[in-house]
Amino acid sequence: MTGIQALERALPNLPMRPGKVECREFEYIRHGTQTLIANFDVVTGKIVAPTIDHHRTEADFETHCQRLISSDPNANKWHLIMDCLNIHQSESLVRWIANQEGISQETLGVKGKSGILQSMETRAEFLANPKHKIVFHFTPKHCSWLNQVEIWFSILTRKLLRRGSFSSQMDLKQQILNFIDYFNKKMARPFQWTFKGKLLAA
Repeated sequence: MTGIQALERALPNLPMRPGKVECREFEYIRHGTQTLIANFDVVTGKIVAPTIDHHRTEADFETHCQRLISSDPNANKWHLIMDCLNIHQSESLVRWIANQEGISQETLGVKGKSGILQSMETRAEFLANPKHKIVFHFTPKHCSWLNQVEIWFSILTRKLLRRGSFSSQMDLKQQILNFIDYFNKKMARPFQWTFKGKLLAA
């Protein structure tokens, strides 16, 4: 979730009172943005090992994945679902997975030229190998809504971001982490799909 704005309301909100809804100041001070990389555990409904930073680079995502995997060293297998963003199919991610699987770096080829590293398609095919301990599943193009973490992002937006006031980027980061902690303790539950797979059009 990129471009989360740290907006501070220029004046405090006016609280609810009999016959009146809460009034929110429309002018704000912008303190920059933060990026959230979150993992939604489909079994427990909890957010695991979130990363909040100023940017979202190939190196950031690889580090995030390493943190996620190290959060449960007893797990036998990991299935990670994500969209087809370029950092989700990066050279560094392929090299890290190859290292985890004991695959020689020399067999990976050269980025943009040959082997597994030749293109995003060849890298995605390697990362999606079901024989690996860490298996990446990529949603089809324009179908990132199939990833359940997108449902959780909408909860975060409705419950915290839309009406929040944040005095700095650090304040925004801390409030997001506090919300995740509260969500995991009080609100977490698996999401149940209601769509039955019927065709929307003939």
